[in-house]
Amino acid sequence: MAVKIRLARRGRKKAAIYDIVVADARAPRDGKFIEKLGTYNPNTNPASIDFNEEKAFQWVMNGAQPTDTVKAMLSYRGILYRKHLQIGVVKGAISQETADSRFAEWQQAKEAKIAGKVQQLGSAKEAARKAALEAESKVNAARAEALRQREAEKAAADAPAEEATEAPAEGEASAEEQA
Repeated sequence: MAVKIRLARRGRKKAAIYDIVVADARAPRDGKFIEKLGTYNPNTNPASIDFNEEKAFQWVMNGAQPTDTVKAMLSYRGILYRKHLQIGVVKGAISQETADSRFAEWQQAKEAKIAGKVQQLGSAKEAARKAALEAESKVNAARAEALRQREAEKAAADAPAEEATEAPAEGEASAEEQA
């Protein structure tokens, strides 16, 4: 019986979430499975990959074949590197302590890289938000200035018309009357 580690789709249309499962290769994609290892959500940035790493390592060491996508996930999380180191321990090339220390170093570097990417995405999002806010405030200032100019033009156009229609005050005599 060939055992595969693969994805089983769930979630709504165009918003898929996947279960990482161990299943018989002959079983349908969303059908019967042996064990659920975790979940994968490609809709977030970076994609959320949550699974039981010990169980996944155990299945890989026992010969379960991951699909291409799951293989990329296992590599991303270090399961395949850990398998590589464990095979070296079994063959006697390195000791278990050396393998564990190498894996711990790799894992720390990977976590730092992921944290850096999350921070970079957050700062880029914040910068885009600030740029959009600045652009919006410039547009608002331009609108306010155009409105102010229209009001000034309207007031200037109304002022000469008012001066022409006004009659002289009673106390003031025009130049013709005084002569």
